[in-house]
Amino acid sequence: MSAYAPKKEAAGEEAPAPELHLIRITLTSRNVKNIEKVCSSFKENAVKKGIKVKGPVRMPTKKLKITTRKAPSGEGTNTWDRFEMRIHKRLIDLYDVSSDAVKQITTIDLEAGVEVDVTIVNRK
Repeated sequence: MSAYAPKKEAAGEEAPAPELHLIRITLTSRNVKNIEKVCSSFKENAVKKGIKVKGPVRMPTKKLKITTRKAPSGEGTNTWDRFEMRIHKRLIDLYDVSSDAVKQITTIDLEAGVEVDVTIVNRK
């Protein structure tokens, strides 16, 4: 006699449920209007499909700065140019999503200069 309860045998095997994933979509761009437009379209598509959405989470803006001399020869007055490029980043999390729904959500028209990175995590 065993200390464990006997296993119940199923009459028939059931079809496996589709795997549910946690999807993290990372958007980066130099233009705020373009990235916000893409974020809103991602979120609208996900809500229409009935998917739980968290975001867009606004990450800190990276400021890349370069200071250089105006005069190429180095002579004359010491005048400087200061250039700055800002990189904006947004995160959108989609919970309990099947792989088919991910394909439908991510097939949208992207604005110019917006980079999209999709990370998929299996949840058990």
